[in-house]
Amino acid sequence: MLLVAGCTSGPAAGEGNDAARKTTSSTRPAPPKKPVQLSITPGHQAAGIEPGAPVTIAAVDGKVTEVTLVNEAGEPVAGQLSPDATTWQTTEPLGFGKTYTATVAGQGTDGKTASATSVFTTATARLKADLSMNPLDGQTVGVGQPLAFYFDAAVANKAAVEKAIQIQTTPATEGAFYWFDDKEVQWRPREYWAAGTKVSINAAIYGKDFGNGVYGSDSRVANITIGDAVVATADGASHQMTVTVNGAVARTIPISMGKPGHETPQGTYVVMSEHTNYTMDSSTYGVPTDAPQGYRTTVAVASRMSNSGIFYHSAPWSVGDQGRRNVSHGCINMTTEAANWLQSISNKGDVITVQNSGGPTLEPWDGLGVWQIPWDQWATGGKK
Repeated sequence: MLLVAGCTSGPAAGEGNDAARKTTSSTRPAPPKKPVQLSITPGHQAAGIEPGAPVTIAAVDGKVTEVTLVNEAGEPVAGQLSPDATTWQTTEPLGFGKTYTATVAGQGTDGKTASATSVFTTATARLKADLSMNPLDGQTVGVGQPLAFYFDAAVANKAAVEKAIQIQTTPATEGAFYWFDDKEVQWRPREYWAAGTKVSINAAIYGKDFGNGVYGSDSRVANITIGDAVVATADGASHQMTVTVNGAVARTIPISMGKPGHETPQGTYVVMSEHTNYTMDSSTYGVPTDAPQGYRTTVAVASRMSNSGIFYHSAPWSVGDQGRRNVSHGCINMTTEAANWLQSISNKGDVITVQNSGGPTLEPWDGLGVWQIPWDQWATGGKK
């Protein structure tokens, strides 16, 4: 009888605690209702505000019910309220040197309304820095292509520039910025890009403070695609160029490089641009066309490899030397057919490595010679 009583009387183990918890939960008091706390950024009477910075309004213990933001002419600035009505933020930039008035109304959890106002002034630029980019939106480029950004005014606050330029890649790609001087910064991956990578660049520089009274001008965007991995090696000893596509040898091309006194610089080049019916002019690198070593010649096919005048190009006049000896003024000579073929499978950004030419080392600043800088050095950021 005691055993039966023990099995049938009272709650099972743990049931008493659950019941107590249920009782406690059902009798827990509701959170107190509070007045809404409203904040506006920038704050009242703030001055020198970056025109590119967002205006943000927030509500704590309540919701935002109405917002107006106007300039001194009464013109409204667009913004968007969050789905939970607790924050509002501008969706268009402000102007330079203007005064704005932001007014917000809100309602607290206590049902009472409140309001706040902020009057602030944006900065006036001493200079507005325009930005040029390479590559451009919609382009397909090679696996060696860096992302180059050129400003027309010196940048003191380089960290602000790097923060403003947002780079997204699919697949994810490790990379870093490197400053060549106060006006030029480039971003490159640690290794060559993977073929097929999608790259999105959002250079949101408008109204950002770059120091010394210089502010970013118009923002820029670009979406680019990395094409096939076209990588060539030009050997001055064998007088051959070996071209690989996605890791497989596609062709070996007889070539002629720089003759004694004009040796082709050695190193890893990135193709900068592609041309047809292009005029090669010795005066572009300091040799008058009427000098003994001068020339002005139009070639059918030419692709620029450096700013100092190195190209690979069609050279029908040196066909007998191609594959045998180096006779050029520094460029890589090949037949017109071979130059046409190479250009047909290529994009700017493709990689050409020159070796055994007897020439000096290619400088990193000469064209897009970014692969001449070891990664550990590149990752330090350059001339910051």
